[in-house]
Amino acid sequence: MLAFRLARGTHPLVLLRRLMVAAASAGVGFLLLCTLSYALAHPTDSGSGLRLLWCLIPLAATVHFAVAVARTDPSTRPRGGLSAVGLGPARLGVLAAVSTAVAGTLGSAVALLLFLHLRGDLTGLPFDGAGAEVLAAGRPLPLAAALTLLALVPLASTAAAAVALRPRRVKPGAEPEAPDAPAPAPTGLPWGVALIAAGLAVETYASRGTPRSPLPLPGQFDGSSSGVLVGWALTALGLALAGPGITRFCGRVLQSVRPGATRLLAGRVLMEESGRIGRPLGVVCAVASAAIAASTLQDTGPHPFGPLTGLGAVLVMTCTTATLITAALEAKQARADTTKSLRRLGTPTATLRNATAIRAATLLTVFAPLTWGVAALATLPFSA
Repeated sequence: MLAFRLARGTHPLVLLRRLMVAAASAGVGFLLLCTLSYALAHPTDSGSGLRLLWCLIPLAATVHFAVAVARTDPSTRPRGGLSAVGLGPARLGVLAAVSTAVAGTLGSAVALLLFLHLRGDLTGLPFDGAGAEVLAAGRPLPLAAALTLLALVPLASTAAAAVALRPRRVKPGAEPEAPDAPAPAPTGLPWGVALIAAGLAVETYASRGTPRSPLPLPGQFDGSSSGVLVGWALTALGLALAGPGITRFCGRVLQSVRPGATRLLAGRVLMEESGRIGRPLGVVCAVASAAIAASTLQDTGPHPFGPLTGLGAVLVMTCTTATLITAALEAKQARADTTKSLRRLGTPTATLRNATAIRAATLLTVFAPLTWGVAALATLPFSA
């Protein structure tokens, strides 16, 4: 009940982010139900389980976005008045997890209603039974299986948000860390580079396999082997691990060669925020490179991507981009006190804006060629 009362007084932008989580949950739930309907319509097809695996990609993107939204929820910030009534960091984290569960459950309910409506089980609205043939309307829907699939997003999002927002415990006798200690340097760059190389190698090896080993997409794409999916997953994980290190390197480069005040401020902020925005940047880079590679392969061959594949791609790109924007907002909130101190010291507003523009331009200059290079290397074996 307290979570609902806090939601009533929440800023509209915060409510918009929660609605976006619900919309993403609805999209993933609809994909899962469509996969279930395909299994009902093709009971002897062994590719139904493989189609379900493809749904894990938008599901993971949705969970990642839900965690980012929970981290930036204003209700998770400790306040003296709430602590006095027993709402410390642990209880606030529980409230954020409850809000995430409500948004995910709402989205799953919408997905179920839309699925039943397009199937023709619910009548009285436009487009009744518009997808009856595709959604196996002639076969009874197993309710237990449908509810199990729909519960995946709310449960995974809630568990991930609870883990991400759990309070850090200080060991007995240890001194708490000072809020202005420099951020530690990321250590995942070597592992990230190794995983990127391994992923590209696996994709190259899988592209030489026989077309008899397909891993179908939720739509109509039947020409991708399981090795290609594993290779892309390794590449995406490598880019996510390497993102913070690359972002910190960009900040260090900005501070080199006799920097001015604006460049020095931009580089220092990048180094401090590399842990927050580096990983979402790497994920966006991986998704963008996959989109470029898919469009390149589609232009050079047949068009095997179905509408559900397009829905999954839109979900992944939207969630990863929204996660990056949310992470940038979280970083801005974290340095709000520093920005206020700089303004009190007389720092011009133009200097702060120029530093922000320099940071964005530097990241674009570094990550755009990296994205194109990974996409080019991924498509090279298929075009050879």
